[in-house]
Amino acid sequence: MTAKKSINLEKSLADLEALVGELESGDLPLDKAMKKFEEGIKLTRGCQAALKEAEQKVEILLRSAGGEGALEKFDSNDSQEGL
Repeated sequence: MTAKKSINLEKSLADLEALVGELESGDLPLDKAMKKFEEGIKLTRGCQAALKEAEQKVEILLRSAGGEGALEKFDSNDSQEGL
């Protein structure tokens, strides 16, 4: 069994947000912008993996607690209405 690298989701999201800000500024030379873009892709994939793992854990907990275990479809538009 291989050990999974645990990421700090909040830090990764903050790093990703800062990176996007740098890219959006348009002040980076192309080679640096490409490196930042690659870094952003890696951060995004790590965040997606962490979120998927968390979702799976929640599903397992719901099933073990006698819940139906069916996940409801998440609509990101609903979660942003209060912002």
